[in-house]
Amino acid sequence: MSPRVVLVGPMGAGKSTVGALLAEAWGTSARDTDTDVEAVAGKTVSEIFLDDGEAAFRTLEKDAVAQALTGHDGVLSLGGGAVLDEQTRGLLEGQRVVFLKVGLSEAVKRVGLGTSRPLLLGNVRARIKALLDERTPVYESVATETVDTDGLTPEQVAEEILRKVPA
Repeated sequence: MSPRVVLVGPMGAGKSTVGALLAEAWGTSARDTDTDVEAVAGKTVSEIFLDDGEAAFRTLEKDAVAQALTGHDGVLSLGGGAVLDEQTRGLLEGQRVVFLKVGLSEAVKRVGLGTSRPLLLGNVRARIKALLDERTPVYESVATETVDTDGLTPEQVAEEILRKVPA
């Protein structure tokens, strides 16, 4: 068993929202590994970062992704940093992976400047730019398809994926 499609991309790309739309269109379920991590830890991603640190979160995330890739046959949305793990990238080989690409100004608008995202403490725009610069080549390396989400609604992004990914 493996997911019908795996969505990757930075925060603000719309992975969870688009994942739900795709699942509805295909009559399947949507799963988000950040939600899985929160369920296992019994606290939010932000609380895990603050209480236990990023390394603890990444360990939980790696396990959640591995379980979801073998135990879920619907639409799977990965947390923005999940692809940084080498083993996770290996598990994504052979999967149908769609990179939801988002530009800096659009990501800042979507995430918002008053955000509770732990990796964005400080200068939000600068942090998002650094994350995009660091992670975009990794997203591109694991993706079988890329959809540029700038200027598109979640429904339009989902429609684009439905065109690119065979039913």
